[in-house]
Amino acid sequence: MSGKGLATTPTPPYYAVIFTNQRRDDGDNGYGETADRMAELAATMPGFLGIESVRDADGFGITVSYWRDEAAIRNWRANAEHTAARERGRNEWYSDFELRVAKVERAYGMSKRATSAEETTA
Repeated sequence: MSGKGLATTPTPPYYAVIFTNQRRDDGDNGYGETADRMAELAATMPGFLGIESVRDADGFGITVSYWRDEAAIRNWRANAEHTAARERGRNEWYSDFELRVAKVERAYGMSKRATSAEETTA
């Protein structure tokens, strides 16, 4: 799935859709390709801000997508291709999942990654 690393988000407030899930043990069945497509499609939607996604070796995954407002989330949920992917998830890919929507009021962090200027002068 796209979304490697940390998403770059604006100053809050904005919204996070947190999708926690457990994959079934019965193979990929097109999951990887569909997950990549959903990340690409979401990135084209009005109000999309970014995505972060991880999955462990046992199939437990967390995907957090960031959105400008609840209207943007509703628009994403109503997308026909996304609706079809959600249905496949229920029927083929997940044994369990939970979806949570949260308003981000505050965000802070740090980065120890070198900037290009630091890399060239080191």
